[in-house]
Amino acid sequence: MMIGLFSRRTRTTAALATTALAASLALTACGGSSSAKGTDGKLNVVASFYPMEFLAQQIGKDHVSVTDLTAPGVEPHDLELTAKQVAGVQKADAIIYLKGLQPTVDQAVDQSNSKHRIDATTASPLVDHHLDEGTSGGDGHQHAGPAGDPHIWLDPTRYAAIAKSVGAEFAKADPAHAADYQKNTDDLVTRLGALDQEFQAGLKDARTKTFVTSHAAFGYLADHYGLTQVAINGVDPESEPTPARLAEVQKAAKDNGVTTIFFETLVSPKLADTVAKDLGLRTAVLDPLEGVKDPSKDDYLTVMKQNLDNLRAALGAPAAATPVPTPAS
Repeated sequence: MMIGLFSRRTRTTAALATTALAASLALTACGGSSSAKGTDGKLNVVASFYPMEFLAQQIGKDHVSVTDLTAPGVEPHDLELTAKQVAGVQKADAIIYLKGLQPTVDQAVDQSNSKHRIDATTASPLVDHHLDEGTSGGDGHQHAGPAGDPHIWLDPTRYAAIAKSVGAEFAKADPAHAADYQKNTDDLVTRLGALDQEFQAGLKDARTKTFVTSHAAFGYLADHYGLTQVAINGVDPESEPTPARLAEVQKAAKDNGVTTIFFETLVSPKLADTVAKDLGLRTAVLDPLEGVKDPSKDDYLTVMKQNLDNLRAALGAPAAATPVPTPAS
């Protein structure tokens, strides 16, 4: 998913971006050059949205101060940075982002003085899942598919690769705490490995391998666990499926014994509800983890385990054996 490939997401005008960048440059000039660390002695880290913030917090722990550009419960594709946020990107010691997902973030990163920029797509290159086929934008026109599906964090093994990249870059930015960053990275990679094992065991004997979701966010998860994703919408969660696409989804649901239409937490469930009602099926949540509404109650690991439970129920997987223990953070 590269810049310029989303009609809705690129509606932020160049004028707004220019204004924000100009404001940030002015703020930087007034404040002078930044030190290697923030005034509190911690590594000043900016994360573009929740999956990147989670990595920063888990790997950096007490040695970092993390700012998430996307507020909890906000759909990250819609993000438009304020001048203050762009100034924060300018002065960050380290930046973690996913290039192509949020164009305004990409623009700010390009103008940043930070030497430690961690692009998740470098650690885990994107795959083209043709996710926008059969959908149209709000203007009613067909749109080309993206250069790559951005939802790499939904495959725990790919997410672990990104974690290793973050840990290595934190060590470069703050060598005094390199050993701690390495230990924290290793711990997180171990927990992600245990999560992967839980998914493998929980889904291997499912009655059907096909699931239907409102938003085509689960291509990597499907690929890794031998499932087939049938998406009503493409990459853009608010795109409009064509009548032909709706007919294809209905046929796939009937042919594969689908019992559930999945919707997500940050986008209206109306479309999923309509399709489910037409087919006499139920609905359930499959969370793409683009944001967590209440980080004090949930995190990446707890939400992914809930996703596994919901998938198992929808796919007719047998009762789970004793879960693979996930080491505490």
